[in-house]
Amino acid sequence: MKQTLIALVEDKPGVLNRVASLFRRRNFNIESLAVGHSETPGVSRMTIVTAEEELLRRNVVRANLLKMINVIDVQDVTDSPCVIRETALIKVAADATVRGQVMDVAEMYRARIVDVGTETLIVEVTGESDKILSLIEVLKPFNILEVMRTGKIAMTRGRVNNGTAVPTNGANSKQTA
Repeated sequence: MKQTLIALVEDKPGVLNRVASLFRRRNFNIESLAVGHSETPGVSRMTIVTAEEELLRRNVVRANLLKMINVIDVQDVTDSPCVIRETALIKVAADATVRGQVMDVAEMYRARIVDVGTETLIVEVTGESDKILSLIEVLKPFNILEVMRTGKIAMTRGRVNNGTAVPTNGANSKQTA
């Protein structure tokens, strides 16, 4: 089972390195790490995904993150209702003879063409990891030249009440739309 953590951290140099070092010291593999500014100036939001099965080890990492000086809050949203998304840019070899086919495939996946060159197209897709993997598989016969994925980002569903998300629809199970 993949563990998903959301951490609020101070937006200061070295914080990302210290967080990554904690995972290294605990012998955890970070499958995905996305960091960006939050709604609060000076605070960044990190989404960290690991493949840790053991609940005890998952709780240890969360507790150790909370002890770090520049970490403000950490939520384990693995079993919480949340929206999880990823974005990918996929550069495909597409001369004039296959350009229309690639564009049709992109449209089927609700992806966008964000760059058109004489011999290439760049497709942008956002959604769940399965959707992105599926699009990559469908585009392979067209000769994928490059792929860049952002990693997962997550946000709990519902309104926030004292740092804890409160579901607005009463849902208690994990949902990804």
